[in-house]
Amino acid sequence: MARNLLKNPSGEEQLEFWDLTENGGSQWKVEDMPGDCGYDFCNDGVTKYFATSFELCLKRQVIDLLAEGYTSEQLDAQPAVTVEDWYCGRSDCGCTYQMTVCLLDENNEVIQEFKPDPVTLEPENDDCSWKQVSHTFSDYGPGMRLISFEHGGQDTKFWDGWFGVRVTGSSVTIEV
Repeated sequence: MARNLLKNPSGEEQLEFWDLTENGGSQWKVEDMPGDCGYDFCNDGVTKYFATSFELCLKRQVIDLLAEGYTSEQLDAQPAVTVEDWYCGRSDCGCTYQMTVCLLDENNEVIQEFKPDPVTLEPENDDCSWKQVSHTFSDYGPGMRLISFEHGGQDTKFWDGWFGVRVTGSSVTIEV
């Protein structure tokens, strides 16, 4: 099985390894499953999640694939790159979720991007339990050397605290 190239994907090491590109409101926080007004996760190995606040919270990791041990030849063969993320809302407050994943060349230029439309979860209308988003990059051309993974969101009611979207279990894998 391919290894997850993201470090600290579920908050076991608090916010270590993550670049907090937006840290609004009460800022990012790590909480234990299932949390207040929360939902159990489908994987027993995941016991924590990252919680967002009332202003936009985004966090990012940039993976240097050569530093991770891949060769230029392996990467130029355009191996499948799969990204996965899990997000959920609270049963008492709406939230928004967004993610952007980019395959980058050695100059940080975007080769290919996955940026689904932001998702809004409202407990009155939606099942706010954990949902997975997944995408596999293929046929993107030679030159990929870095992968940028960014995700986050906020709540929709501007409540002080951590009522925004929750994220956990993120992964980036390469099939070589």
